[in-house]
Amino acid sequence: MDESGILKSLRRRRIFEAGEFWLYLLPLLVFSAVFILYPIVNVFALSFMKNYNALRGSFDGLGFENYAKVISDEKFRSALRNTVLYVLWVVPVSTAISVILATLLNTKLRGIAVFQTAFFMPLVTSVTAVGLIWRFMYNQHYGVINFVLSKFGVEKIGWLTDAKWSLPALVIFGIWNILPFTIILLISGLQNINPLYYTAAKVDGARSIRIFLRITVPLLSPTIFLVSIINTISCFKVFSELYPLFNAKPGPYYNLYTVVYYIRYAMMEKRRYGYAAAAAVIMFLCVMIFTFLQLFVRKRMRRKGLD
Repeated sequence: MDESGILKSLRRRRIFEAGEFWLYLLPLLVFSAVFILYPIVNVFALSFMKNYNALRGSFDGLGFENYAKVISDEKFRSALRNTVLYVLWVVPVSTAISVILATLLNTKLRGIAVFQTAFFMPLVTSVTAVGLIWRFMYNQHYGVINFVLSKFGVEKIGWLTDAKWSLPALVIFGIWNILPFTIILLISGLQNINPLYYTAAKVDGARSIRIFLRITVPLLSPTIFLVSIINTISCFKVFSELYPLFNAKPGPYYNLYTVVYYIRYAMMEKRRYGYAAAAAVIMFLCVMIFTFLQLFVRKRMRRKGLD
């Protein structure tokens, strides 16, 4: 075979290899396009359609009317406020608790596997089943939480019947519910830290709290920021936690709407698909802002040598 024939053969082989690569990716690309890309594009388009009719697939025009109506709706403003407060409480508190618990669970002690299993159990348990248990625990008259508080002289609290305590009840449940997943990620980060750092610190006579603050937390900070971003996205989608706690209602007096619950309300009860799509886009923008803010803070910390 002459030189030109060899070049043609190599060229055909490269084309075949490139085609084989895309052929393997084709199922994933089709799945992503049908079930991820198309719904996202459809929601964005639907949010600008006025008076969209799902049966006929018709609408009266395009514009920002849906966004204006959603933003002016008191239910949505309350839902957005409740969701942001939920995120601002659950994410930092759960992350701080998880860092401490992950550090303790990462120690090599006899019987530590029992405690690890106990902390990870909620991760494989249905949110509805766990929520029903918390509903009994929150009960004003015979719940274990009020029973414990009564031992310290605290009067019985209507966690699920008093409007001012409904958000704290949801936050406490949310913190507990998100701990297992956060702890797993943090333990994986801890196990990637070189143990020589701890050995050198102990040789120098550093105390445990100093080792934790000066070695563990700085070296674990990339994982902490990753966990914070994941938990922020998850907490903005708070919805299933409301069902078992408040008997499928958004709070005792419908005072605890969240953004996802509002989307369900607009779509399923009011049949306002444009409103629901606009609310979903606004939630997406909020999640994106929070995520970029966390990435910006991490970048600033890395420039200052704190990460």
